[in-house]
Amino acid sequence: MNGRAVSSQLIIQPLTNAHDRAGFTCGVESLDRYLRTQAGQDVRRRANGVFVLIAEDEPQTVLGYYTLAARALSPGDVPEAARRHVPRYPLVSATLIGRLAVNNRAQGSGLGALLLADALRRAHASAGTVGSSMVVVEALDERAARFYAAHGFLRLPDSLRLIMPMRVIERLIVDVRA
Repeated sequence: MNGRAVSSQLIIQPLTNAHDRAGFTCGVESLDRYLRTQAGQDVRRRANGVFVLIAEDEPQTVLGYYTLAARALSPGDVPEAARRHVPRYPLVSATLIGRLAVNNRAQGSGLGALLLADALRRAHASAGTVGSSMVVVEALDERAARFYAAHGFLRLPDSLRLIMPMRVIERLIVDVRA
């Protein structure tokens, strides 16, 4: 990255002990600290699914990562434009993209979008099994909120929470395959 061509295939896989978490830095201390100190515990406890992006020729180097977890929202927390896509239950089941980060050396190269696309595919693939009608993100700041909005997420008013209904994700996946 950093201007050099990618010389090997990129792979997104579950986090393991073989990945160098200590060497990861994205510029946001809470995201760096999570990967270094908490991610392994979350995987062992099944609190979050943690997925890392690596290059085939440097499989220990983490270029980016994201987390997935189950989440429940009240229907009032779903934007009006998306309510027609969700069931009318006291709580709406969702998949949370809890964290998404790209290593400083690789920022600006499209890897964030690649990680997001993979997270949406995995969330969609598991939705029928675990019951999830949308993906939700809690953006850390305005810059992150703009990133998700640029990729089709709907923003809740006066909030850094954004959602994307599974039906929208399904159409995106079908469009990509076509």
